[in-house]
Amino acid sequence: MPSRREVLASGAALLGTVGLAGCSAPEETTTEGGSGRNGQADANAAVAAEWNTMRARVRDAVALGRAGAPDAGGALAQSVFARFENAGGEYGAHEMLEGTDSEAYEGFESALGALRSEGLSAGDLQRASDAADTATGHLADAQGALLSEGTAQAYDLQALAATVQNTAFLLETDNPDAAATVAEDAQARFEDGLGSAFESADSDTFDSFEGSLENLVSNAGSGNSESAMANADLAVETAVAGSYSLADDEHAAGAGHVALFGAMGWDAAALASLGGPSLGVAHAATLTTYRARVADAAWLVAAGEREQAATVVTDVFAHFEGARAHDGLESAAADAYEGFESGLEALQTAIEEGEDIAEPLATVDENLVAGIEALTGEAAPVLAAAFFRARVADARERYRRDKGDAAASIAQDLFARFEEDELGFHEAVEETSEDLYDAFEEEHLAGLIDAFEAGDDEAVRTHDEGIHSTLLEYATTAAETPVVSAGEAAIVTARGFDAAVLDTLGNDDRAQAIAQRVFEHFEGDPGGYHEALEHADAETYEAFEAAIGAVSQAAENGEPVYPPTKTFGGEAVASAYAVVEAAGGPQREVALGIAEDAFARFESARVHELLEEADRNAYETFEASLEGLVEALDGGGDVASAAESFANATQYAQFALVDASEDVPLDLDLAGAPSGGHSEESSSGGHNSNLSGGPNVVEGVPEDADHVVDMTAAAFEPEELTVESGDTVAWTFVGGEPHSVSAYEEKIPDDAEYWASGGFDSEEAAREGWTNGEGAVQSGQSYVHTFETTGEHGYVCIPHEAVGMVGTIVVE
Repeated sequence: MPSRREVLASGAALLGTVGLAGCSAPEETTTEGGSGRNGQADANAAVAAEWNTMRARVRDAVALGRAGAPDAGGALAQSVFARFENAGGEYGAHEMLEGTDSEAYEGFESALGALRSEGLSAGDLQRASDAADTATGHLADAQGALLSEGTAQAYDLQALAATVQNTAFLLETDNPDAAATVAEDAQARFEDGLGSAFESADSDTFDSFEGSLENLVSNAGSGNSESAMANADLAVETAVAGSYSLADDEHAAGAGHVALFGAMGWDAAALASLGGPSLGVAHAATLTTYRARVADAAWLVAAGEREQAATVVTDVFAHFEGARAHDGLESAAADAYEGFESGLEALQTAIEEGEDIAEPLATVDENLVAGIEALTGEAAPVLAAAFFRARVADARERYRRDKGDAAASIAQDLFARFEEDELGFHEAVEETSEDLYDAFEEEHLAGLIDAFEAGDDEAVRTHDEGIHSTLLEYATTAAETPVVSAGEAAIVTARGFDAAVLDTLGNDDRAQAIAQRVFEHFEGDPGGYHEALEHADAETYEAFEAAIGAVSQAAENGEPVYPPTKTFGGEAVASAYAVVEAAGGPQREVALGIAEDAFARFESARVHELLEEADRNAYETFEASLEGLVEALDGGGDVASAAESFANATQYAQFALVDASEDVPLDLDLAGAPSGGHSEESSSGGHNSNLSGGPNVVEGVPEDADHVVDMTAAAFEPEELTVESGDTVAWTFVGGEPHSVSAYEEKIPDDAEYWASGGFDSEEAAREGWTNGEGAVQSGQSYVHTFETTGEHGYVCIPHEAVGMVGTIVVE
């Protein structure tokens, strides 16, 4: 089946036959709603356009459910709610909806909750579809109240175009039945409301849209994917053209048109999340090997082998210049990229000139850490675990050579890094399992330091093995096989180079033993790495095994070990890419195609010129952010962050198009965007004086809190927390609207006293109190409670109950 990018060209050719490319703009008139300076659309149109993006994303959630990914759909619905809750300011989507139509506001939030909890999570796609209809209907009602009839109809047509776009990505992800259902739903929505107005405004474009939509339904139902995709693209383009004819102001239509591009960006991000780990995980695994190799250079310097240390640094630089991680790091974190390269140069100079290497060594590592964080996001702690295991192995090798102090220093450094939560490692382990956290930090890492210092061989062996097994268990618990395998690739690479160091230091026997141990470790299928590589790429798998065999053979024959180790390191890095790419599947390529399509469409779109003329900065920011999303999808960067940046740039463009840049919501954090809005506080900062907390709501987070639960816009993180009797838990505000922490009376132990923010003695009182503005936890505040009664304690955020903001505390 041809890619969507190939089909796009045929769709554009079809567009030319209906004469849309040069359709003229309607005359500007003063609108009944959403009009402002010189009769043009004002900030109301920009906010209504943002609601259109939300309408599109709600439909996306259902489409993901139909594609067999209900969990991803539910996560998307949660993301929509979180963005909505954080959209503060006078012209933010949240406050504007509440102020425009309070019933629509309440209905939208409730329907979003039902979409996730009663629909997608319950596996009831019909319920999910009904909830999406309700949620988007409420937004459409608010648009009708805020805008002129023509502009509201234009936004309806653009929202329909976003739904039609879903059929294309469903077809490309091999979900023809789901595509057919979505296409039929789009046709039914069109026939129910927009037909007559569209036909009156532009009959030729109407005929083309209606025909392409009918053909899309027929093609999707019969499995003719190529024709279906061509008709989907034609339907989208004709719908957009029709929206300009319907709208009372072309700039208002342009704001909605830009929102449609924003929806495409979110589509790409949603699809990328289905395709396994980002390629950035493999890039970050490569950077993790560099962390271990520059540490080896420091080891060689300490042993008086400066010449070989300089060679190691030179080779790291050379490998990076030709590595796939090179462009990935440069795209994801330009500062880290430059800092890493300049740090390597400084490190090499210091080694060669006999100077102290501590400062350049720290610079290299700091920038590698920053790069790993930018490239991997949530996977970063798993790669941190791999680095820790590699460094613990280094420490034990130092200990074997009667360097107990050096070994203890390495372990102490790791303990400090863990306490500083480098790459989110400390928090991730603690959230994954309290038992693993205690075993790793308190039992084994602290114990290893003591064992090194005491020269206790048996304790060193016990804690060394305990750290490796505990961190491997953490990785396999916290991440899927491809991410764990990327971490394992970094570990075996590091251990291979350890063998080369020991060979340089004259210990051939130990070098051979390490090579053999690497082979045995791989054959043991740690975290599924062996099997994943064998299935992903048989050629790389065989080259990997042959390369580690060559390292062992060189050590056995008394030959230099470093040259075959470089070959093995290359194969090990390649193994990380092989496994990650095999897990990505076609979805990531489709996601990239959607983002590239968005860029191509924008370049030839009517709104391109409108935006460039309206606000050059907004235009350049929009293009750069869209290009950043394409690069993240193509180069393995942080797709979620890139999508968020593009969404913000889209919102900025919407306001710029209607000459309302100064009204951009205060909570829109975007470089180059003007400060705007008229609210004295955003949803992420400040207190609402009409709300009160209670006796256990305090400023900040108490130092004596044993555990902290973050309250994001629509979730408690972690959702479930295990504590011990007598432990104090602090729930701290992170984002969104004010929250409550209120126990479910029927979901706490029978002998437990009722607990809630606000100090209420019953659930009924807590709910009534919230209605009266009591029990609120706002920005900068925490609710604190000490648990004495063992058992499960279920609780809820009352204002966000509809969207599933619930949690559980297990007291042992």
